[in-house]
Amino acid sequence: MLGASFCLAQTTQPQPPEQPTRDQQGASSSAQQPANSAAPAQAQPEDKRGSTDKDSPKKDTPTGDKGTSNDRIFFALPNYLTLENGRQVQPLTSGQKFKLVAHGAFDYTQIPWYAALGAISQADNNEPGYGQGWQGYGKRVASAFGDGTIENFMTGAVLPSMFHQDPRYFQMGKGTFLHRATYSASRILITRSDSGRREFNFSEVFGSAISAGISTYSYHPRADRTLSNTATVWGTQLAFDSMTIVLREFWPDIHRLITKKRAN
Repeated sequence: MLGASFCLAQTTQPQPPEQPTRDQQGASSSAQQPANSAAPAQAQPEDKRGSTDKDSPKKDTPTGDKGTSNDRIFFALPNYLTLENGRQVQPLTSGQKFKLVAHGAFDYTQIPWYAALGAISQADNNEPGYGQGWQGYGKRVASAFGDGTIENFMTGAVLPSMFHQDPRYFQMGKGTFLHRATYSASRILITRSDSGRREFNFSEVFGSAISAGISTYSYHPRADRTLSNTATVWGTQLAFDSMTIVLREFWPDIHRLITKKRAN
């Protein structure tokens, strides 16, 4: 019996698995092909070149950073220092502050703007020492350009770098009209430091005062180089900047309204 069992075990050894035929191999590979071909498509990284994220910096942004803007008020006047959502942004370096102000101060759209200011001053005969006629008009345009450029650099670059303050305007964007208007108008006196703290706007208040003194006592008519005229220029600049900040707050709403009307 033991010998018979041994002989039976030798004759019933397991056979090697049967190799699949060519037809079976082709069917199996065709069944697996869609799954294998779909895998690389899922593993491919997202192509960021076609991204339309509105928070990503545009190519013509002056500094190329997310902390700046390439927006223009009424599609013309540069609005580089305004952000719709500035809760988490990196502070600007001194170089970036000067670069942004320079891009805005010497933008081509400033030419018709200062030309209009010169025409208004000519019509009102402000600072009669400039005279009338084309010569007087040219002096007024040059004076308006000088006043605006000096003030922009003082309030947007020089003093913000000295006091470590952020020259950007961070829009509220939500709330009632009165709440947003009050908030934006108060930014003439309240600003954000580079570290994110809320503090008195030394850059705007003192910067506009310094620029008014420099311009008044350097190239304005001699008869107008007085302390009272300096105070008038200073007050005018603060009032104009306040109105500009309010406009910067509501410009996105105006922009959407204009765009919607164009689409209709």
